[in-house]
Amino acid sequence: MSPQSIGRKTRFVECREARGLGVGGSLAQRATISESGRQVVAVAMGPGKRHITKPVCEITYELREQGIETSVIVINAGSGVPADAPDAVTSSQFGLDQIEIDRIQQFKVALIHLGNVKNHIVYKARLILRNVDMPAVIVCQAPVDFEDFARVGVKTRVVMPVKENVGTKGTIMEIINGVVRGQTISQAKLDEIVSKIKKWS
Repeated sequence: MSPQSIGRKTRFVECREARGLGVGGSLAQRATISESGRQVVAVAMGPGKRHITKPVCEITYELREQGIETSVIVINAGSGVPADAPDAVTSSQFGLDQIEIDRIQQFKVALIHLGNVKNHIVYKARLILRNVDMPAVIVCQAPVDFEDFARVGVKTRVVMPVKENVGTKGTIMEIINGVVRGQTISQAKLDEIVSKIKKWS
């Protein structure tokens, strides 16, 4: 008798270096990575009151369902803004470890999930893309556009910063706004993310 399929696909995910602790129980915590191929890496800012993992999990699941190998890395210092952002003195400091840079660089495309503070979004993206040379898709809640990123020196597909102000190796290829932290993401937004990721992976 021949085997029958019920329409599901099996994926192997190698998840984390150590047990997740703190808020969220054994869910992915800071400084963790779940690996599933080398196609797309979803860069998450980490769990907490302001950085909720729900949209990242739903996006990752949908991408895998569509046959796109997607891994997730949770940044160790994911809160706040980089040291060179204008409001760095009033917030915790965002940063990348060298091991995180090395891990992200192994992939073809970075899907960077950010929040709802415009200033934080552009400066976090700049720091990540300053250190990794790859195409990136930004997913966030706030309404940002390519000009917002180019204004602070981030290379984008649509608008390039002035030559003397280029401050990144990587390039933003797509932006998806309106993905609300902590809430279920709509199928329309998932379809948009899948469509734009497929273009660059």
